[in-house]
Amino acid sequence: MLTMVLVFLIGLLGLGLMQVHLLSLLLCLEMMMVALYLGLGSIPMVGYNYPLMFALVLLTFSACEASSGLALLVLISRSHGGDLLKSFNLS
Repeated sequence: MLTMVLVFLIGLLGLGLMQVHLLSLLLCLEMMMVALYLGLGSIPMVGYNYPLMFALVLLTFSACEASSGLALLVLISRSHGGDLLKSFNLS
């Protein structure tokens, strides 16, 4: 359980501090999702399968988030010439 908390906090710290490239932000989000998945996998099953089903749903959402994030990364790098966050015009 301590490992899951440490991996989640490292991902959160990277999300807060490493705001240079879009790819590094997506990797930090993926690290946080994997930490949540590991945390749900470590819950002991006591006769019911709800934690297992919730973990599978979370894994599905994580795969969808990764694929949509990579599609957005390709789209943004083609339109802006790179994935630097400072080059984006958000206004």
